Amino acid sequence: MVPTPSPPNAATIDDMPRNVLFVAYPDVSLLDLAGPQTVFWAASNYARARGMAGYRCHTTSLSGSPIATVEGTTMQTVALETFDARSIDTVVVPGSPNILQVARDSASLIAWLDNVAGKVRRVASVCSGAFLLAHAGLLNGKRATTHWAMFDPFRQLFPGVDLDPDAIFVQQQNLWTSAGVTTGIDLALAMVEADYGHEVALSSAKELAVYMKRPGAQPQLSEILITQSRQVPVFEALHQWIVQNLSAETLSVEQLADRVGMSPRNFARVYKQKTGRTPAKGVEHFRLEAARRLLQEPDRPVDLIARECGFGGEERMRAAFQRRFGLSPSEYRLKVNR
Repeated sequence: MVPTPSPPNAATIDDMPRNVLFVAYPDVSLLDLAGPQTVFWAASNYARARGMAGYRCHTTSLSGSPIATVEGTTMQTVALETFDARSIDTVVVPGSPNILQVARDSASLIAWLDNVAGKVRRVASVCSGAFLLAHAGLLNGKRATTHWAMFDPFRQLFPGVDLDPDAIFVQQQNLWTSAGVTTGIDLALAMVEADYGHEVALSSAKELAVYMKRPGAQPQLSEILITQSRQVPVFEALHQWIVQNLSAETLSVEQLADRVGMSPRNFARVYKQKTGRTPAKGVEHFRLEAARRLLQEPDRPVDLIARECGFGGEERMRAAFQRRFGLSPSEYRLKVNR
């Protein structure tokens, strides 16, 4: 870890540390808990160095006994009943790959969540932890997200929840939900930014060597990851090059074929065979992903985004958005920034 500056005299810190409770249970996912907990730890160092209180993290459980994670690590915990709800700032509920069984065995924990939600400043879930919040009735009528692999059972169990299949995290009033596993880090960084500002959040991201601080509505699965999962390593370097050169309005089949040392005709045939898309559609998907990310910046003009992503003009980008999402870029921006 990069060393952080020594904090100033304690007398300059303006309030008490915020208590953040991480709720553990048998078969909890370790990274769901440890990822955001490390963010709050790093943020505390930077916040205190700036005269702010930071956080005090607690690993808790109903019983206060040692808890074994699904990976096999055993954690010491503190009983939830130890804490007066009025002293709790944030409750974080990690997920588990066995969440459906966990939910069936967790009536007391679900009841605790239902009782505490209205008394603390915010409640958050990581990954499939959203199932526990939903079982407690906290997500009814609200937009939320969870791990992409759990969308179908979540929809079946909780039809009253507006499940967002795209977002990596969602905030609705004092309820925050995040997608799969490492998105708990993104969620925690967003909370830190809300509490202590952009500089502390960015410093924390750098401390963790996070590649980028992602906004909430960024897709859970990037186009790069999707294409990699289709077992097309021959095109991985090409896809990276496309992403780095999206501002070029024309990325022709001839250009792309030249990058991989193939004839245009053979390249077009092999690319479609390996990825399920024509080269033109592949480029458009990368342009759309970049545009979606930039549209989360509310002050960035739509026509500028269109040029930066290589659409050339706003009308061409609008047509691509309508085909893919059934929304215009402006409508998409309103949806993700609401």
